[in-house]
Amino acid sequence: MLRYKADRRTIGYMLVTTTLFFYIWSMPALNWWLYPFYLFLSIAVTVIAHNHNHLPIFRNSTLNHLTDYWLTVFYGFPAFGWIPTHNKNHHALNNREGDYTITYRLTEQNHLLMLLIYPMVSSYHQQKPIRDYLKELYGSDRRKFWLSAMQYVALGVWIGAALLIDWRKALLYVIIPQQVGLFAVLLFNFVQHVHADEESPVNHSRNFTGILNLMLFNNGFHTVHHDKAGTHWSLAPKNHAAIAHTIDRSLLERSIWWYLIRTYILGAFVPKFRTRSMRLQRIQNAERMAA
Repeated sequence: MLRYKADRRTIGYMLVTTTLFFYIWSMPALNWWLYPFYLFLSIAVTVIAHNHNHLPIFRNSTLNHLTDYWLTVFYGFPAFGWIPTHNKNHHALNNREGDYTITYRLTEQNHLLMLLIYPMVSSYHQQKPIRDYLKELYGSDRRKFWLSAMQYVALGVWIGAALLIDWRKALLYVIIPQQVGLFAVLLFNFVQHVHADEESPVNHSRNFTGILNLMLFNNGFHTVHHDKAGTHWSLAPKNHAAIAHTIDRSLLERSIWWYLIRTYILGAFVPKFRTRSMRLQRIQNAERMAA
């Protein structure tokens, strides 16, 4: 049934996430040991939703539609939303003008404040293509429209039922984890593209090559993902290794944690830890040549 055996891990993550949700919900008090792990799984769900959007997990379309709903309730947003905002827009433009997830909409600077507000700004601007996509589906493919629109219904029922049963637990185990996952996946997009060169064939993305890839389905290998978006996540390390020597070394980071600490905390005080904008450098070079 699976397209790739590696997605046994994907299904395993989803089963653990679902089981853990019902387990911690049944507990009389918050478990401070399990809760951070559950929040990590909530972030992993967003990566799974992203991967499933590019290459559906199953060969069977019915199973894939059911997976869309399964992912939706833990992801915190209808899974179809990736299609208009990510597939049709971000992958087509790759941080160029017109990309709704553009990293330099407010400023060319890469600092902590921008890192923190980017997810909200990006999320706001992604609502328009989603509305436009649904309108298009309503006129061209009514079945697909209802499959997509019902994801909103499923999500609303899930959150609403949780709030009615126990609003405190709903906040802790449904709403906060969903928001953590949504915030994290947009933050990933920011750090993977900010200060890269969107016009370069290889330097358009920042790559994180460390151990986090083992935990988050090779999500750090971003250059090869943009080159071949439909390639299964399990093949990313091999594909990255084949082109890594062509990528500027400043866009090859081993640890995302060290990058975040170095750039957004230490960089606030020590200039050498700040990133330089390859995009601005390209623009400035072009202006000098034209002068």
